Order: sequence, then C-alpha cells, then structure tokens
Amino acid sequence: LPGKPDIVLRKYRTCILVNGCFWHGHEGCKYYVVPKSNTGFWMEKIRRNRERDHEVLHRLAEMGWHTIVIWECELKPAVREKTLEALAFTLNHIYLEDHHIRRYELPEEVPEMVAEPEAERREE
Repeated sequence: LPGKPDIVLRKYRTCILVNGCFWHGHEGCKYYVVPKSNTGFWMEKIRRNRERDHEVLHRLAEMGWHTIVIWECELKPAVREKTLEALAFTLNHIYLEDHHIRRYELPEEVPEMVAEPEAERREE
C-alpha cells in the first residue's frame, strides 16, 4: 500500500500510520522543534515529508481505505490509554458504517377494536 502503513487492518479496511512528531512536523507539539543548525535543510525536509504524507492519505482514500494517523506524542505513557480508547471507538464506528448494520423494526399494526362502535350499542 502507498506510504507503507505501520498497521493494516483488512477487516476494517483501515491503515494506521504512526508518525514521529519531529519527522512529520506535528504543529504545536513540543516534540517538533526545528534544529538551530542547518535550519533550511530541516525545514525543506519536513515540508517534503508533509507533502508526501498528504499524497499518501489521498491515494489510500482513493483506494477505499480509511486512514488513522497517530502521533508519537499520543503514545506517551500519560495519554496512551486515552489514545487507544479513541482508536477502539473509531474502529468500531468504521466497522458499523461499512457494514450498514440495520435494526429490525416490526411494522406497526392498527389495533383492532374489541367493543362495538358507540352508534351500534343498544340503549338500555
């Protein structure tokens, strides 16, 4: 598959990409800091990585694959459990959407009248 996903879940038709925060330029992340030496080189390298990442996600989508990107910082011990719970929730949602599970509904029946209509009742 394009981009060589880290994890491929065929049952869910889902690819999981685990991105390093530095190498893939995770904006706003404390682990993404451009080095002070050779800055131009690193900025260009990370820009190309981001472009490639965008292209890979686009190609996978065209092929009918769902993609989930997990960042390195989301696997740190303090937040790992939350990340894995979100991943499980997302995979369940993907599975249910892809398999169009429908609920069985009973048709409503018009209740039958047990007593005679008022007009037909005898007055006593």
